[in-house]
Amino acid sequence: MPGRRHDSLAFTLVVSVTVVLGALTMLAMLALSGAPSVVLVATLLAALPVVPLVACFVWLDRYEPEPVRLLVNALLWGACAATAIAVVVGGIGGLFGPVTDHVSLAVVAPVTEEAGKGLFLFLLLWWRRHEIDGVLDGIVYAGLVGVGFAFTENVLYLSAAYDGTDGVGPGGVAGVTTTFLLRCVVSPFAHPLFTAFTGIGIGIAVASRSRSVRTLAPVGGFLLAVLAHGLWNASTIFGPAGNALVYAVLMVPALLGIAALALWARRSEATILTAALQDAARRGLIPATDIGWVVDLRARRAARQHARRTGGREAEQSVADYQQALIELGFLHHRLLRGTAPHDWQVRGAEHVDRIRAVRPHVAFPGQVVPTA
Repeated sequence: MPGRRHDSLAFTLVVSVTVVLGALTMLAMLALSGAPSVVLVATLLAALPVVPLVACFVWLDRYEPEPVRLLVNALLWGACAATAIAVVVGGIGGLFGPVTDHVSLAVVAPVTEEAGKGLFLFLLLWWRRHEIDGVLDGIVYAGLVGVGFAFTENVLYLSAAYDGTDGVGPGGVAGVTTTFLLRCVVSPFAHPLFTAFTGIGIGIAVASRSRSVRTLAPVGGFLLAVLAHGLWNASTIFGPAGNALVYAVLMVPALLGIAALALWARRSEATILTAALQDAARRGLIPATDIGWVVDLRARRAARQHARRTGGREAEQSVADYQQALIELGFLHHRLLRGTAPHDWQVRGAEHVDRIRAVRPHVAFPGQVVPTA
């Protein structure tokens, strides 16, 4: 389908070029931020919270996994493109008039940084809307963008902390230790949390039948992201006491609230997928007997393990491909039933059904055998 190929190519091209240009910009900044050994240590320290944070979002995404390529794109966008956009846009803005440090911290930085991070989500919404099925997908993509952004920003802050520049500490090991504890231990979730508001807004928009909600929800999510970010940054103006107050009153409750929302959405996906696949089975699109091997995560894993034991890696891959095709068909069918399906749902649905029927003869769930030719 020419329109779909054009959208996919446009998204890939824009994201790839922006990430590369952003990476070159940030590498230049890192080269100027301190000695190579300092930057290396700062990079290693900044990487420590990345693995557990990414693991959390991947775990949330297990039920209806997003394409790995797009998840990696989100992480790279945050680390390279969003950071460079924030630096460049913020710098250009400063050319039009003097901006005090407090205004820059509480207003300019939140706007430019959330705009840089949120742009990836809006590109997804514009060109790859079908990849976002609801709030959970929005949180996952937003979270990974935020993790990438925090990583690069932490490298810059840790390097500056060692040099004792930009008022971030006394310098040396003491400066790095303090900055590491504050940014990588106490508040590593800050940037993913802020950008999650934008992701939630986009997830609501995709799942809504209301035109006004589809328009206002992403804007509202972005404004909430900027507000939360601005309040957090502004709290540092009032010293440790103000920072601790906002951390306790805003950051922790917001984190717990979004985590609860994400967990609820993740559990809801099981109900959504079950209902959609049962309807698809009644329409003769899929075998009803296969639904149980898809809607339960333990059953999915057991089916793949059984296939590997009985047929090797190739059989395991066939089961995984079949399960993924059913998942994608199920969520597309759910959106169709809700009246929020993408414009090309018929083509996508036919592709999923063809893929299911092509792979099914090579799949054997526990208690079954692969039919012989």
